[in-house]
Amino acid sequence: MISNRITWPSNARCAVAITWDLDADSGLNYYNRDTADTLIATQSLTRYGPLIAIPRLVDVLQLLELHQTFFVPGWCIEKYPVACELLLANNHELALHGYLHERPNELSSEDEAYWLHRAIEAYRSLTGTSPTGWRAPSFAFSKHSLNHLIHEGFEYDSSLMGDDIPYLLRNDQGTLLELPTEWVNDDWPHYMHNRDFGFMMPISAPRQAIDVYRAEFDAAWQHGGLWISVWHPFVSGRLARLDSVVGFIEYMKNKGDVWFARLDEVCRHVESQMAGNVWTPRTETLPPYHSPLPEFDMYETANE
Repeated sequence: MISNRITWPSNARCAVAITWDLDADSGLNYYNRDTADTLIATQSLTRYGPLIAIPRLVDVLQLLELHQTFFVPGWCIEKYPVACELLLANNHELALHGYLHERPNELSSEDEAYWLHRAIEAYRSLTGTSPTGWRAPSFAFSKHSLNHLIHEGFEYDSSLMGDDIPYLLRNDQGTLLELPTEWVNDDWPHYMHNRDFGFMMPISAPRQAIDVYRAEFDAAWQHGGLWISVWHPFVSGRLARLDSVVGFIEYMKNKGDVWFARLDEVCRHVESQMAGNVWTPRTETLPPYHSPLPEFDMYETANE
């Protein structure tokens, strides 16, 4: 069903990247600028991520012998350096996820660039290097994002949902590798129940979310796809949910022929396949069109 299958390392059936968005209380502050300090319960919910879940995840991933990618807003790098340093010390990848979890497609190009630069500065201050990967907060990739990411030297994005395997994003500035995911592999629509965030999802047992993830993984395994989770430490890092995550990872491992990788490793593998003319990705030009569509002008002209 995938017409342009890529060969994964060791001839694995599929690639799996278990990625985490370490948002903490960044978005809570961005969208509640004057009142975040009164939302104490939600502060405690979100701070559970860096303070409780990250040390737990590091231990769990060490036992599972996995190294994975954590997308972190720049503000969280500054606010929670101990959690970020713990991830780096255990060979996990840090990638960027905005500065205060701002949605780029709600900003002007200039404002988007401002927050991106602040995030990059925070990343460099901690690591001494430049980030390789990016995920737009809330998947809110804007029509200006590709320009900014290419200009700043990013190697991959993981915000879009246009394929089952990696593909290239192109504009007149160059190209960027897209490592796509999809809402179905995000834990937010499965679990988030919080009035302050405006999400009141029905509360249900973790097995219901795991059933969905397993179905998506099984299809990726069957057809040679790339399966990427989008999980949040303060959501899926809690006890019952993380127990279920561990069982799901063990299921994937027992199925066999799975390449578990950080996204920067996936990026390097795809780039090597392209450089060796072993595989050519599909290319998509962004933006595919500009709004408003010309058909609206045609309609208005026809009805004058």
